Amino acid sequence: MKLTYFYLLTLSLLLSFSCSSEDDTTTNPNEPESIYFPPTNSEIWETVSLTELNWNESALQPLLNFLEEKHTKSFIILYDGKIVEEHYFNGHANSTTWYWASAGKTLTTAVAGIAQENGLININHKVSDYLGTNWTSAPLEKENLITCKNLLSMTSGLDDTTGDDVDPNNLQYMTDAGTRWAYHNVYVKLQDVVATAANSTWDNYFNTNLSDKIGMTGSWVDLNSLSVYFSNTRSMARFGLLMYANGQWENEQIIDEDYLYQATNTSQAINEAYGYLWWLNGKSSYHLPQSQLEFPGNLIPDAPSDMYAALGKNDQKIYVVPSKKLVIVRMGQSADDDNFALSNFDNDLWIKINDLINS
Repeated sequence: MKLTYFYLLTLSLLLSFSCSSEDDTTTNPNEPESIYFPPTNSEIWETVSLTELNWNESALQPLLNFLEEKHTKSFIILYDGKIVEEHYFNGHANSTTWYWASAGKTLTTAVAGIAQENGLININHKVSDYLGTNWTSAPLEKENLITCKNLLSMTSGLDDTTGDDVDPNNLQYMTDAGTRWAYHNVYVKLQDVVATAANSTWDNYFNTNLSDKIGMTGSWVDLNSLSVYFSNTRSMARFGLLMYANGQWENEQIIDEDYLYQATNTSQAINEAYGYLWWLNGKSSYHLPQSQLEFPGNLIPDAPSDMYAALGKNDQKIYVVPSKKLVIVRMGQSADDDNFALSNFDNDLWIKINDLINS
């Protein structure tokens, strides 16, 4: 009887240990370990089908028709890193490059975070610590109020009505830094901050610390005193995937996760829908470029509330939706009228996307 009791006790302990071990190895599907990363030196990219995801296949063609009608050049949907749909329109091809416009602001956000993690900069320090004084035309005591974080959050206090040129003569004082949100190209001075602090060029630091590590193949082009990024659509999708993975690519943490949390949440008290050059959905109000008006409601009402987005002139888009495991990219000409970032196209597109992904 003692042997029988010992046998049953041993068996019970073994089963208990086995069950707890299985529980311990269960992974959260939202953790980076479950995300697929395409090789950095190859065009190979795994796919997953609409059928496997149980999405509404009958909604695909209406979505594609809409995209083509709206002057789209390319469109990609990733699910947990794998390509669900990839389409090219109006003479565009998978190797064709296109401009990111202001969607590329978020590349500057990423690299500023990398430079901070590398100990080269501190975003809470004033810009003149890195560029010296008189990088603006503001009085010195006002210029010294402007931090790198002010550039990331669009709260420099500089006049946003003087055009795109970021020459010192064009950077005029309007109000104290941190007291006014205004969409302004002065953010590009962060590229000078990083290059100066790294004793390098912006292009070299960007390529070495970000682009090459995730397999992007684009380039920076100087246009009217601004540095604008051009790439193929998959390079844009790679960057979106890096963001979805909380700054991680395979086993390497490229961008600090805490920094990215700050970047993709409200960065100041004026425009709830703005982080560090990222647009945020699901907030109670938002501001738009070239306006000081506050609009009530979500930025894109029919998009998921946790979505954050890189939005560029004439409808260049990266949508990142953690709750849906989605990264969506759209490149092309303006869907309707010219715009700086947000447009009616965003919500119209999300209505079509919802028809597809909601089975």
